[in-house]
Amino acid sequence: MDIVRLNAYAKLNLTLDITGRSGGYHMLDSLAVTVDLFDRIVVKKRRDALVSVAMHGLGSESIPPEENHAQRAGERFVAQFQTTGADITVYKNIPIGAGMGGSSADAAGVLNAMARLYAIRDRAALKQLADETGSDTGYLLEGGFARMQGRGEQVTQFPSCPRLFFLVLVPPHGVSTTECYRLYDTLPQNQDICTQQVLDHLLQGRTAEGAACMRNALFPAACTLNSAVAGAAQALASFSPLGCSMTGSGSAVFALFETRELCDWARSRYRGPCRAMTLASVLPAEAQGAGFWRNPFVLGEEE
Repeated sequence: MDIVRLNAYAKLNLTLDITGRSGGYHMLDSLAVTVDLFDRIVVKKRRDALVSVAMHGLGSESIPPEENHAQRAGERFVAQFQTTGADITVYKNIPIGAGMGGSSADAAGVLNAMARLYAIRDRAALKQLADETGSDTGYLLEGGFARMQGRGEQVTQFPSCPRLFFLVLVPPHGVSTTECYRLYDTLPQNQDICTQQVLDHLLQGRTAEGAACMRNALFPAACTLNSAVAGAAQALASFSPLGCSMTGSGSAVFALFETRELCDWARSRYRGPCRAMTLASVLPAEAQGAGFWRNPFVLGEEE
C-alpha cells in the first residue's frame, strides 16, 4: 500500500463547561459529537523521512508549515515510529477558526492515515501523539459521541446516541481561541454547568430535554470578540429549535432540530451573512463507509 485516503470529520461541542484551571490550562468538561462534514486527507508514502503537506481550499494554502497541525502530526508520527515520510494533501471543507475542530481533525486524519499506510496498530501510542498535537485531536482520532474532560485528553466514548440534526451558521470571521479564553477569565463567571445533565438526557433518548440544557461557557466572551456570533445565535433561536449553542470557542453556532427536514426549512429561510449548513451526527461505524467527497475548491482532483 503506497497511498491512503480518508475523511477527517468535524465536531460540534454540545456542551462546554470550564471546571477550573491546572498548570496554567483551563480544565474542561464537554460533550461532543462528530458530524457529516469532513476534510479529505490523502497520504502517499515517501522513500525518505521527509513530510510535506499541501493544503487546498478555504484559504488554507496560506497556513505556515510551523503552524499546521497536519504537518506537526506527520512529523511526530515519523519520529515516534521510525517510518519513512509522506506527501500529505488536505482538501479543506471544515471552516477555519469556527470551533469545529478542523485543524485537529486534519491532524487526527493524518495520524490515522499514516497508521494505515505503515501498518501501525498501537492505538495507545497514536492517542498520545494526538494529545501532544492538539486538545481535540485525541478525541477526533476516533470521533463519535464522547465526553472530553481535563484539557480534552480524557475521552469517554459512548457507542450510540440519538441521531442529531443541526443547522450550523458560520460567521464570515473566526474567533481566536487564545483571545476567547483570555477574555473569559476577565468576565463574571456563571457556575451553571450542564454536561452531565445533557449527557443523561441524551443517553435516555430525551433529545428535546438535552437540547434545552445545552450551554457553552465561552459564548459571552466569543460574542464580545465577534458580534456576528450573537447575531447568528439570535437568528437560529428565531426558528424555534430544540436548543442552540456554540461549538468550541466559536465562531460557529448551531441549532438542534427534530429532523433534517426542519433544518433544511430553517436554512431556506435564513437570510444573514453566515455560511449555513445542515449537518447530522455521524458515529465511527457510519463514517468508515462514507464515500469520496469531491472538493469544490480544486479542479481536476482525482480519487
